[in-house]
Amino acid sequence: MHAWQVVFSAPKQGNDPWEWEDGAAAAPEDPATGRGPRFAVADGATEGFGSTRWAMRLAEGFVAPDVELTESSLLGWAARAQDEWRHDPLLARASGVELFKLDSVGSFATFLGCELTDLTGRHPRWRAVSVGDTVLFHVRGNRLLGHFPPMSSDDFGVNPAGVSTAPSALPGVLERMTYAEGAVEPGDLLYLATDALAHWMLRQDEDELWGLLAGLDHPDRFRALADDRRETKEMTNDDVTLMRVSVAASWPDQLVVCV
Repeated sequence: MHAWQVVFSAPKQGNDPWEWEDGAAAAPEDPATGRGPRFAVADGATEGFGSTRWAMRLAEGFVAPDVELTESSLLGWAARAQDEWRHDPLLARASGVELFKLDSVGSFATFLGCELTDLTGRHPRWRAVSVGDTVLFHVRGNRLLGHFPPMSSDDFGVNPAGVSTAPSALPGVLERMTYAEGAVEPGDLLYLATDALAHWMLRQDEDELWGLLAGLDHPDRFRALADDRRETKEMTNDDVTLMRVSVAASWPDQLVVCV
């Protein structure tokens, strides 16, 4: 089996695209090492400093070749992300106020990372780690098999767990991490969604939702969907990100690139 992904995103309504404060990253399978594909989505805190950079550091760092889903490896992943965020070359011309915010405010992000294992073997599975309220949905045949973390629509709040840029907060990261896994089959879809979108998804009719999301084929359609749901107050006006991972027995015959 193989897997590929597409990412849809939309900033808060009224903001420009560059003001999007989430992060997303993926890495393909590596036949040489047998490692499966990796996927990650992070949701940077609006109140933080450099939230987009922090969310992207977490997502990109997780899909790196040397990160495993073990406590020691994930602790190293978080520590490296903190160091890279703090010493980002983009800060070379930072003002005094910005450097003060770097130390006094920092940033914070919820996170979900997923890997697919044994895709060419007898027991293909997804394995995931989560901190906070970014959610993975596992769908088969337009039916939800489960979601992780196992949150209800009432569990979304203003103070979710997450990964902080503060070095002093690093020891507590492992305590806030939760893990899950499940078997995958050809035709399965995995959706990784940040909190405002995940909250909305949990309250929708399955018969309509999964067909709608599986049929998304252009970034403009996703942004229109988000704006429409915000207008009707069904969805909180927050940055939203959706990564759709498709699992199939073979690679698709065609690749569509949206510009």
